[in-house]
Amino acid sequence: MNSSFSPAKAPLADRARPLTFDDMVGQEHLCGQNGILRRIAASGHLPSMIFFGPPGCGKTTAARILAEASGMTMYRLNATTASLSDIKDVAKETTTMMGQSGILLYLDEIQYFNKKQQQSLLEYLEDGRITLIASTTENPYYYIYDALLSRCSVFAFRHVDGDAIEKRLRQVAEKSYAGIRFSDAALKRLADSAGGDVRRGLTLLEVAASCAVEEDGVLTVPDAVLDGLIPEGYLSSFDRDGDVHYDLLSCLQKSIRGSDPDAAVFYLARLLEGGDLISPCRRLMVIASEDIGAAYPMAAVIVRACVESARELGLPEARIPLANAAVMLATAPKSNSAYSAMNAAMEDIHKGLGAEIPTHLRSPQFKGYKYPHEYPGHWVRQDYLPEDCRGKHYYEYGDNKTEQAAKAYWDKIKGE
Repeated sequence: MNSSFSPAKAPLADRARPLTFDDMVGQEHLCGQNGILRRIAASGHLPSMIFFGPPGCGKTTAARILAEASGMTMYRLNATTASLSDIKDVAKETTTMMGQSGILLYLDEIQYFNKKQQQSLLEYLEDGRITLIASTTENPYYYIYDALLSRCSVFAFRHVDGDAIEKRLRQVAEKSYAGIRFSDAALKRLADSAGGDVRRGLTLLEVAASCAVEEDGVLTVPDAVLDGLIPEGYLSSFDRDGDVHYDLLSCLQKSIRGSDPDAAVFYLARLLEGGDLISPCRRLMVIASEDIGAAYPMAAVIVRACVESARELGLPEARIPLANAAVMLATAPKSNSAYSAMNAAMEDIHKGLGAEIPTHLRSPQFKGYKYPHEYPGHWVRQDYLPEDCRGKHYYEYGDNKTEQAAKAYWDKIKGE
């Protein structure tokens, strides 16, 4: 962290990593002159933080700059390969000379840590032995457990726009490839092809520089090299500002909800072509319960199996089980009855209703409780809702075959 470029064998994106917020491009809301991360760095006190945003937008760079400003020793782990023992090894460093100024643990891809692994961090954060900066490309409010989330501040990083990436590529090209001529058009094309990812842009620049040829005594990068480096249609898969990605997920769910398998497969393909596997997997599991639900209860089981297969296979083969899941969901009967019931119940809970649990349902005596299996049809009339919620109906049977069959069964049992 003390020199502007890493050893020559390292990728260009690492060799040219910015050392100050002034050298960074993008993230003005966090790292600009009035950015909150810049203010935190100036304060000299680092809280534990979670950086949420797409790849190549500066999360790791910002963490290194903060560590340098604080004087803390930074250790980096990746949750895809790290274990509990790795965390304990970092914690041990707090008692050594390296830990005298504090230990900053940068944990990349934290969404791959399970609950136990995430919980193992809590004691170190609570007693101050470790300051955590965790990064994730996924929404932390879905993938990070509340106990850890409550101890961290969350900062959202955004895709970097093409003009900012072009500026960075020009700076690096002038310093690292002074003997090679990059035209304005070439730099713009490389920047636009980065899809909001500075690292990708620098990788493209590095490869382009290695393919430079001499023309009229000057090394230059011909258009033919860029044509081979940037396949036609490459840009359509990537989202520059972040909105398109979430729009595609929304389109996927709305197409399935609308029972259109063609559109469902199309939007799933768009997402997978962009290299995103986790988000479609998660969204398909949500759809199975939100939009199909009780109309076809096995949908959730089937989708779960398809998702597990996809994650084990990885791209590009993952597209096959996910396509099966999307088509099955789109052609399945639809019901949001359970989803609506949950929303209605939560609305009453937020109003403060139902705080008092009925006496006959409380342990250990369950005084007055009637055991349904001792009665005909394994059912007996008794109240289960709290007194201030008695008579409320959160669940309404859907008009599909499965739920109507269940309704007919219980109407007969209950004599209704």
